[in-house]
Amino acid sequence: MRGGLLAIIFSLSAIAAAQTVAPALHANRFERSAPLPGLPAVMLDVVGNGYGVAQQTARSRNLQARILWIDGTANLERLSSLPKIQNLVRRVKDVGFNTIVMDVKPIVGYTIYPSQLTLRLTKWKGQSASIDFDPLLAMSVECRRQGVPLYVSMNAFAEGHRMAKENELDPNSPFGYQRPGPGYSRVDQQTVLYDPEPFLRAPFTGERFALQPFPGRLDRTGKTVGVMTDLAKVATVPVGATAIVIDANGTVLAVRGAGPIAVPSIPAGGSALVGFGEAATFLQQNARPGVTLSFDSKPVFVPIQERPEEQIPLMMNPHDPRVQDRILAFVTEVLTKYDVRGVVFDDRLRFAGKNADFSELTQRLFEARVGRRINWPVDVFEFTFNPDLSRGIRPGRYYDQWMAFRAETLTQWVKRARAVAQAARPDAQLGVYAGSWFGEYARFGNNYSSPDFSAGFDFLTEDYRKTGFAPDLDFLITGCYYAVPTIVEAMGQNRATGRTVEAAGQLTNRAARDQTWAYAGISLSDYYKNPEALKRALQAATGSTQGVMVFDLSHNIDQFWPTFAAAFRDRRAAPHTQSDLLPRIRALRARLDEMGVKEPSVAIREGASGAGH
Repeated sequence: MRGGLLAIIFSLSAIAAAQTVAPALHANRFERSAPLPGLPAVMLDVVGNGYGVAQQTARSRNLQARILWIDGTANLERLSSLPKIQNLVRRVKDVGFNTIVMDVKPIVGYTIYPSQLTLRLTKWKGQSASIDFDPLLAMSVECRRQGVPLYVSMNAFAEGHRMAKENELDPNSPFGYQRPGPGYSRVDQQTVLYDPEPFLRAPFTGERFALQPFPGRLDRTGKTVGVMTDLAKVATVPVGATAIVIDANGTVLAVRGAGPIAVPSIPAGGSALVGFGEAATFLQQNARPGVTLSFDSKPVFVPIQERPEEQIPLMMNPHDPRVQDRILAFVTEVLTKYDVRGVVFDDRLRFAGKNADFSELTQRLFEARVGRRINWPVDVFEFTFNPDLSRGIRPGRYYDQWMAFRAETLTQWVKRARAVAQAARPDAQLGVYAGSWFGEYARFGNNYSSPDFSAGFDFLTEDYRKTGFAPDLDFLITGCYYAVPTIVEAMGQNRATGRTVEAAGQLTNRAARDQTWAYAGISLSDYYKNPEALKRALQAATGSTQGVMVFDLSHNIDQFWPTFAAAFRDRRAAPHTQSDLLPRIRALRARLDEMGVKEPSVAIREGASGAGH
């Protein structure tokens, strides 16, 4: 059997090499295709979808992942009894899904199973679950009985939820959240954000004055200058305040005297600056028409809980050994207590953003890496402010090293996670979910690609490429969460082709570069108003990668069960269930590289920021 399988794989080397060297073997790039024969064929980019040993192997072996994701908080009541779980698994299997991923440690940091490491999640947005029932135990038993592989999902570096925090002290809240998360009591382990304060700098004296955006009432203490982008609001400012209008370069266009400002509008990128008291005096002395004002910033470092507007998850510091060890303890706990096939780390396997983490711990670790004390944070980067208070950055001398350093931290942790998982359960598999627009993931420090992935992204320096952790995964799922399924559809609608399920899946497959199985995730919420488009999205996902993940059970899935039954009527095994196949694919990729077989350029079609995460 092994010899036969090896022969099949190596017979594919000619196919893979041919497709790599001559991708135009098809008469047409776009052809009607049906990777899911139970659904109508659609026009797909058969050339762009054909690259890779993993892709060709999955097709030749008739393998295809069909994964249903079950979010922990949104489905709390759907998992609240044994009959519900039995019926759910039966339905999932009957329509043809071949893998379930069950979220057991949601963003909030509590678990849906009884844990020795944190509290039990029993209440969320009006849903409730009995503390006496263990849904993970029931799910693991039922999945084993019905032959559906079960994986657990964990949010690695999130330990709190903003909405739960906001409703924590509201006795009249209709949502019924539980506590906000264990991370709020561990402030020293939270990620530290670099969140600068903007200043206006006088052109001659260099004197600085603090700026603040004007979403509401102006500061009448005279300590700050308000920044507006709506000229109509300037007219409502009481007499006694000084108001000026500047353009995108900071050049003063007009100053309000006794009457209204004599400019018709605020230029794009410009603003109106308004001040009382000392702030008014500052503007009067420094803001004459034709003078150019400059904007500056002062670095400020704060725990993420002090900036709740940044994002919903309360992110912890991935550099902190205590944070790293904590999530690994959950991995050991689940894999030793429950009969599951492995662990999938959800999208919180990342930093909170480019401005995280800037703690003292991180500074020490980074200085140790570069071998010297640095001007922190300017040698990494400093924030710049424009006249409308939009932010930019000015890279420092160690900017590239910083980007690679963050990615290396996460990659080394993924390697540890794999070792810990297999120590608890030798056959345990490891998966990762991330957003599909690879172009924005450097700011999160998450390099889910192959270390040999080469594409036209400016952050893909030699050091950054080396941090790719695809070889440490058994499968990679990315959120290709777009309402337009195919590239051809986007072309016909004059939309960005990169913002399609198909293009996002292609990029995921190329980034994985035969080091792990690649699956395209789709979100049911994108198809509520256009259920027919779901059929095309399923074709696009399975055509561009080796399978599809459907998010999520809670997304009005009942209306879509017939679609899944038709799509998955020919039953197939998921590629990741063939445990001896992936090492051979990696070996063949290495052999092709040794032979000097050239890959075609990676088509980079820009995706949407935030899609899929």
